[in-house]
Amino acid sequence: MASRRTLKKNVNYIAGELFTECLVNSLYVPGTDKQKADVLMGEILKMQDEFISRISHTEPGNIKNFYKKFHSDFNAKVDEIIDAMGKLK
Repeated sequence: MASRRTLKKNVNYIAGELFTECLVNSLYVPGTDKQKADVLMGEILKMQDEFISRISHTEPGNIKNFYKKFHSDFNAKVDEIIDAMGKLK
């Protein structure tokens, strides 16, 4: 299992990359709906806060299952955001 600090850094990195990609789409890709992009960027920031908070408050006694659920939830949320980015036009 990775340390919590490393996991937080990974969550921050992925959220930052998603946010940057959304911002670049909003500013430089013609035909992008700016309102949808702004909403999506807010959702990315909420996701980052939620998952960092979940890392900080680990369930005692059930660590392995906690992190399995964390990884599956995080991957599902990232996939959802990527799909939403594809529909910004």
